[in-house]
Amino acid sequence: MELELDLNDAALVIVDVQGDFCPGGSLAVHEGDAVVEPANALARHFAASGRPVYYSKDHHPADHTSFGDQGGPWPPHCVVGTPGWEFHPALEPVPGAIVVYKGYNPERDDYSAFSATLAPDPASPTFGSLLAIAGVRHLYVCGLATDYCVGATAADALASGLRTTVISGASRGVDVEPGDSERMLARLAAGGAAILG
Repeated sequence: MELELDLNDAALVIVDVQGDFCPGGSLAVHEGDAVVEPANALARHFAASGRPVYYSKDHHPADHTSFGDQGGPWPPHCVVGTPGWEFHPALEPVPGAIVVYKGYNPERDDYSAFSATLAPDPASPTFGSLLAIAGVRHLYVCGLATDYCVGATAADALASGLRTTVISGASRGVDVEPGDSERMLARLAAGGAAILG
């Protein structure tokens, strides 16, 4: 992936590249595993440049409100301790990267990494506060899924006043309705995000 990246004051967040969102998982995104190689390459590039890399992780209890048994729209996924909760086995978190956790409150469906915290505890530092401490002013976003957690993260980054770039070539969408991912990218672009292939 040959991209022109401006790493000045930048960080990378790789969103929810977990087993359940990849082929064979309970909420598989079509070609979800195709994001792994470019995400790894991006993470290595950021780390080699001394820039922060974050990985977000869905961290659901078994009775999460988003699950069908609880009246939610999704099958059970990313339940803590299950294989689907683990990162994709080929994802290679870089040394010094920070993992943040979201979706651990059973009563709330968190899509954005800005809902995540350093530990699965609401008293833990938030993702937004970690970015501020690191002096991040430009957030690059990729992962799964374009039309949900990636899009929500990018939208919150824009709302937080950050320069925001979505790397669409390292993201894939659910597309419950055909074109959902393209529409999400168009909305983000209209809101000021840069979209890189």
